[in-house]
Amino acid sequence: AGIRDYLMENPEVLMEAIGVLEERRAQQAAAQDDVLLEQYRAEIFDDGHSWVGGNPEGDVTIVEFLDYRCGFCKRAHPEVQALLAMDSNIRIVVKEFPILGPESELAARYAIATKRIAGDEAYSAVHDELMEWSGPVNAGALGRIARSAGIDEHEAILAEMESEAVSGVIAANRALGQTLQIQGTPSFIM
Repeated sequence: AGIRDYLMENPEVLMEAIGVLEERRAQQAAAQDDVLLEQYRAEIFDDGHSWVGGNPEGDVTIVEFLDYRCGFCKRAHPEVQALLAMDSNIRIVVKEFPILGPESELAARYAIATKRIAGDEAYSAVHDELMEWSGPVNAGALGRIARSAGIDEHEAILAEMESEAVSGVIAANRALGQTLQIQGTPSFIM
């Protein structure tokens, strides 16, 4: 009863103990994040399939997991663009992480297929169009996005969308997101 009475009379001691416990948990979580980042460094920062923008030789890398149907991603897009314009030392890596249903998956597949068929510049243009697109994502929308982005290889991109290679990129991004405990979009790693 002595300890109980003491704690009842001095509840700030409990609050202090809880504070210490939370701080320890935060430190353990940060240490665990560091271990994950080190263990999966290549997959996160240099996977060989993700689009790399900004300054490819930049000394700061930002990795963005995004979904083209995500309102927060769309709102963050101009801020990311402004950051890249402001600091020429930033390298950005985009990982498609479609989690908001079939339209998200369709948009992600189109972007990835564009990079594979038409290259990085075409991907960048399609990526921007998809981030600014506000309507539903369907076959008609993809055609309009391609025209707006100046893409000539639209039919070849449509054919590539269902390829094992594109499915593999999405599967790899999902697996990495799960490993890193990414729950939503946009998620940034620096």
